[in-house]
Amino acid sequence: MINWEFLEDRHVIRKLKEIVGKFFQAEVFFLNENGVVQNFDRFDRQRKFHSPLCSELLTETAGCDWVLQHFQDLSDQVSRSRDAFHVFPGPLGFDKVFVARLEAEGEMFGTVMTYAYVDHEVSGEILEEAARRVSAKGLSVEGFHECVKRLKPLSAEKSSFFRELVDVVAREITTFVDEKRKGEIENQAKRSSYDQMRGHSKVMNDLYTILDKISASEATVLVQGENGTGKELIARSVHAHSPRSAQGFVTVNCSALTETLLDSELFGHVKGSFTGAIRDKKGLFEAAHKGTLFLDEVGDMSLTMQVKLLRVLQQGTLTPVGGTEERKVDVRVIAATNRDLKAMIEEGTFREDLYYRINVINIQVPPLRERKEDLKDLVKHFLENEHKKSGSPEKKLSESAFKKFYDYNWPGNIRQLENEIERLVVLAGADVIVGPELLSPAILESGTSGSGGGKGMSFKFSGKLKDAMEELERTMIKEGLRRTKWNKSRLAKELGISRAGLINKVEKYGLDKRKLAREGGGGEVA
Repeated sequence: MINWEFLEDRHVIRKLKEIVGKFFQAEVFFLNENGVVQNFDRFDRQRKFHSPLCSELLTETAGCDWVLQHFQDLSDQVSRSRDAFHVFPGPLGFDKVFVARLEAEGEMFGTVMTYAYVDHEVSGEILEEAARRVSAKGLSVEGFHECVKRLKPLSAEKSSFFRELVDVVAREITTFVDEKRKGEIENQAKRSSYDQMRGHSKVMNDLYTILDKISASEATVLVQGENGTGKELIARSVHAHSPRSAQGFVTVNCSALTETLLDSELFGHVKGSFTGAIRDKKGLFEAAHKGTLFLDEVGDMSLTMQVKLLRVLQQGTLTPVGGTEERKVDVRVIAATNRDLKAMIEEGTFREDLYYRINVINIQVPPLRERKEDLKDLVKHFLENEHKKSGSPEKKLSESAFKKFYDYNWPGNIRQLENEIERLVVLAGADVIVGPELLSPAILESGTSGSGGGKGMSFKFSGKLKDAMEELERTMIKEGLRRTKWNKSRLAKELGISRAGLINKVEKYGLDKRKLAREGGGGEVA
């Protein structure tokens, strides 16, 4: 089963589609083995098309039915052929549909169709015949003629480059599907084991692998990541798959309490130890005995509290506030922070011995901007949650609204995304499709003013095909280095190449870190 939504969100494919649309006035459609388009919602009237013909035909029910049926007929023809690529006439007669066959293990699993492009000026009898077809379908002939005026025929050279780009898209999809099928059973098992966690991106599958490896362990764990990435959810998953899963999972936010209150909260107190201590109270360490204690924002602990925590971790004993007798506890500690503890050690605000005691196993939670393949999964999940809570009709983001989501960098991560979805559901009222006009200003402006995703990708084609493809490759790598803050391992995984291969390309294209920083072309580098 092909996850077409996930496929379309792959960075390389999105960029190639962007180029096909911007420079060739064509749209890229993915069809399954039955000829059904997977990346177009016929009810999304707010979708913007690069192709004038798509804007004219796919925004009306009659035209949409006509084009989609034509696509399905073409898919049937491709399924009966062994040829990898085809060029077919479109429904109007003068328009062209370029079709790339998608095949894995000798079987066709779908097609990539690009529509619509023309290779000559449309006039005379050809135009009249096309107008008759439009009229027969009940569509506006006047609108059709206005559409034809906006068409830009491709030269033979540009047409050849266009087909090569579609070929690249098809090969990228086929490669991805082959890789996906190899690890499908293993990855599915991982995802089902952590069903409270959402995501099937490479970084999330890597995270599932780490969680699998430590499931039988009772070692102390440090979960690090930005605010809103779901560190507590990770901690709960670690506990749920550990030998202590039958016992309690207790949480405390170390930044939410003063030092005195945190001391009492963690270790308990005896009657009369301070004003208001009218009875003995057990602390959270004792409440979590035989289970797991989650210390969120552990980096906000004072040095005094760090000493007390280290003692419990090393000796398994604690002394309540105001008490004199030591008490034994058996607790697994999972700590979390969004702060740089190593830098804090250098500053003298975090104890080095405590750092190594809580960092036996380290889990890095990726920010949302590094796992945008998971956006649709997460959006769907939060929309379903809102539907269940309110009982209102389930809503869906329009294509243009989702594109804004994809362009945005999500500084607040998954928590921000969840809040945004809740806000949109309220503002949408009875509307089922949520358009971009309802988005928060920062998200709405992303990709236009630079607030969400940088300057975007600039690309132009000229000269030989090889030169144009190298220009595209160089631009994508340069943009990726800026976006990932020069993390070559992360970018190599995103682009689907080895780290060594990426380094060779960086050298080939002269993408030297210092040089780009001096020129201002590398953006923020680290």
